[in-house]
Amino acid sequence: MKIKVFFASAIVGSLFLVSCGGDAPKEEVNPKEETVVEETVVEDAAEEGGMSNKGVGPITSMEIAESIDEALAAKGEEIFTSKCTACHKMDARYVGPPLQGITNKRSPEWIMNMILAPEKMVAEDPDAKALLAEYLAPMANQNLTEDEARAILEYFRTEV
Repeated sequence: MKIKVFFASAIVGSLFLVSCGGDAPKEEVNPKEETVVEETVVEDAAEEGGMSNKGVGPITSMEIAESIDEALAAKGEEIFTSKCTACHKMDARYVGPPLQGITNKRSPEWIMNMILAPEKMVAEDPDAKALLAEYLAPMANQNLTEDEARAILEYFRTEV
């Protein structure tokens, strides 16, 4: 949005300066022609690392099966509901960011490290720092086990 306002202001300012010129002949402008301004999409700082960022913490690599383990996902939903919904909603901003589709934006290792070691992530990971700057609330460490965090990750995989 800021980029559009900037470009619109630049175009209006340029037109103003040109229209205030002296007695130079004016170029005819076809009102049907549109000026196309190419926008540069600036990614949210929280998404710059994306899928290549594994975060910092106990998880350095993971193998994830292509198919979803429904039993593990159900366990993850129970844990998420009891531990995480005070701050997170799947489809809406709340205290923390919405988590629907998170597995399309973040690597499994990053998600696991954020669940297991949020203090370390916020201190050392640039994406986690950006989220803290945006949401102003550090993620609470729920002291979950790796198995519990893995179950939550599997639940997230169902919410794409």
